[in-house]
Amino acid sequence: MATTNASLEELTSHEDAINDIVEELEFEAWIDGESVEADSKNTFRTLDPAVDKPITEVTQCGSAEVDVAVNAGWSAFESQWKETTQTERAKCLLEWVDVLREHENELTLLEAIDTGKPLNDARWEVQGGIDTIEYYASIIRTHGGRQIQASTDANIYTRKEPYGVVGQITPWNFPMWAFGWKIGPSLAAGNVSVLKPSRYAPLTSIRAAQLSKDILPDGVLNVLPGKGSEAGAALSEHDKVRKVAFTGSVEIGKIAMKAAADHIAPVSLELGGKSPFIVFPDADLDTVISSLSTGIFYSTGEVCEAASRAIVHEDIVDEFTERFVEEAESYVVGDPLDSETTMGPLTNKEQFESMKRYCELGQKEGATLLTGGEPYETDLDGWFWKPTVFADVDNDMRIAQEEIFGPVQTINSFSTYDEAIEIANDSRYGLAAGVGTENNSIAQNAIKDLDAGSVWINGYGPILPETPFGGFKDSGFGNDLGEEALEHYSRTKTVGINFDEPQI
Repeated sequence: MATTNASLEELTSHEDAINDIVEELEFEAWIDGESVEADSKNTFRTLDPAVDKPITEVTQCGSAEVDVAVNAGWSAFESQWKETTQTERAKCLLEWVDVLREHENELTLLEAIDTGKPLNDARWEVQGGIDTIEYYASIIRTHGGRQIQASTDANIYTRKEPYGVVGQITPWNFPMWAFGWKIGPSLAAGNVSVLKPSRYAPLTSIRAAQLSKDILPDGVLNVLPGKGSEAGAALSEHDKVRKVAFTGSVEIGKIAMKAAADHIAPVSLELGGKSPFIVFPDADLDTVISSLSTGIFYSTGEVCEAASRAIVHEDIVDEFTERFVEEAESYVVGDPLDSETTMGPLTNKEQFESMKRYCELGQKEGATLLTGGEPYETDLDGWFWKPTVFADVDNDMRIAQEEIFGPVQTINSFSTYDEAIEIANDSRYGLAAGVGTENNSIAQNAIKDLDAGSVWINGYGPILPETPFGGFKDSGFGNDLGEEALEHYSRTKTVGINFDEPQI
């Protein structure tokens, strides 16, 4: 694309941005190192959620393309990729990282118009996806087995080996970041990937794969856009896919796990969340409110670990609520291409309609709507929603139990430590949690007592390539990120070499 670092910030027209992409790029499946049409010739349109207009036509893959991609992956694995050393794979991935960074602006624009994210957020997430691939290229050289001291007449050690073809399914809320989370450890560990991005936001995944041309061997990376009920199901069910990694809803995660079970493929799942943030009476409210507002309103609340449940001590709940509402109302909702915007639209119409239902439901359940709860009116025709805050929430209300996946904060109160932990853990989910307190004893006990895969004290984040990320209960199992992700993409083989006593 012709868009440069200087010109990107000057884009004010969605029509100009879309024209740049339509004129210069095509978005077909990426199979065996080439752009490929579906056998059916079927396509679908991905929409710009800020203006509710098509961006471009995208190839719609089905079971036929999944089969071709899986076979191409095995061919690449057997003929070349599994024989590469860790150093060779690292150099290959780092070369790709350099190319991705050269195209950072292009990927940022694609991410912004495909998801509705403000440009600054889109850039940060593109950088995060690239950084993740770089991280795994950097650490794979030290990843390996261990020596086991068993006896004097045997040498026993373990080897780390790849599975082969890995099927990966990513969501629409963080497409480029999720791409890096999945592809980085998979390829670094020596696997080949067949990845299906969400039909709502497939563009950066396809483009990133295209930018691997002449760097990654053909067939090592394959990207198949399409509907989850077709391409995603076929990928999970395919008997030549040796591992499945899925990020998305609980309901679809269960389907993927059942499909993989038929051919005994291991699965890692990163699913939904309804994450609590407990605010104790000694908390620094400036710090907590800043962290909590980012935790729920960043990316328009379309975040699996969104801090959507504020559990606030009764002594400070009134002050907290007043200040939090002010913070929510300070967000600038609008055009993602406007540099003043801090919250863009919801990513798709389905989420917009879901927001309507949940905001109506919350009021029917008896919660008090303090701000928001309705669409945000702009000159654009997109799916904009006001930051929303409900108070007087009981934990058994549906708005406190179900993942809304939008900018909706609920506030309920507690009186004792035990009550706070009980409310926080009273959820089917266990992805993340936050705690606001200046008391080290409270903090350390909460870390132990909260049933969540990540716990943050006096903040909400950060999530870094080095930090394993995953959940408990219905939030899934297994980890993205960190060295732990390499373990999920590796098989352990035990080797024993027996020998006689030396004789001279």
